[in-house]
Amino acid sequence: MQAWRVHENGEPGEVMRLEGTPEPVPGDGQVLVKVRAANINFPDALLCRGQYQVRPPLPFTPGVEICAETADGRRVMTTAALPHGGFAEYAVAPENGLFPAPDSLDDSEAAALHIGYQTGWFGLHRRAHLQEGETLLVHAAAGGVGSAAVQLGKAAGAKVIGVVGGEAKARAARELGCDLVLDRRSDDVIGAVKEATGGRGADVVYDPVGGDAYAKSVKCIAFEGRLIVVGFASGAIPTPALNHALVKNYAIVGLHWGLYNTKDPGAVLRCHQELTELAAKGSIRPLISERVGLEGAAGAVQRVADGITTGRVTVVPGEASA
Repeated sequence: MQAWRVHENGEPGEVMRLEGTPEPVPGDGQVLVKVRAANINFPDALLCRGQYQVRPPLPFTPGVEICAETADGRRVMTTAALPHGGFAEYAVAPENGLFPAPDSLDDSEAAALHIGYQTGWFGLHRRAHLQEGETLLVHAAAGGVGSAAVQLGKAAGAKVIGVVGGEAKARAARELGCDLVLDRRSDDVIGAVKEATGGRGADVVYDPVGGDAYAKSVKCIAFEGRLIVVGFASGAIPTPALNHALVKNYAIVGLHWGLYNTKDPGAVLRCHQELTELAAKGSIRPLISERVGLEGAAGAVQRVADGITTGRVTVVPGEASA
């Protein structure tokens, strides 16, 4: 089979190699699946760089979020079990981690539904307890993780303010349903959030960026606001001033979705069922900006790493890249 493999750490476009390799052999509790589509996540780039919290042995195949077909013909979505990831014709997945792919979504959309939307759902509902009518501020609102949070926020009845970088991403954020879109390059984010909320600030902040995004968020968060720390796409990990959180009476909430797979797998299944229902109603639908063939995977991962994509980019084995 054909698979992208990483033999040494570095930038995805430099270290990912498309190679012929035998089909992977599943271990105990694992199954071999045929990849129908693989979604690209920012952690795929971090895996290539050796900067992710999980470091699979070299060589490995990145691609953790896939829509696949089982040997008995079921169409499923799952997280691939590294080192045999999804940027390949076949991958390995945990047998107890296979979820039915929603009939309302195509393969690329189904591949993009799992991690980002589960992260958004757990962050907004389980960790921040977002309520109807509250204001949700989403950083990187046109990106893969942020776009999911925007749609889930709207589905929950929140007023959603999206922060983006550039006019193309601003257009995408508006199409996703943001009530207000701010360009971090040209707008006064802090002032605009306060103005839009009558001086109150954002009740919930969804931050997959860190760095300057975090610094601005704590200056426009509401009384009893909740700031969800999702990731650090900027590369800068902020150091919270706890005296500031005390004085302004807001909560800083961490979210590591992967822990729920071991700590509360039943909640992951219930979340999947909720997302399937929302997708069937049309309340959520992954924004797929690019579908590339297997040969285009390395370049696509690099574009996601560079932050120049909107929505989701998926790799579809057997499909020619545009």
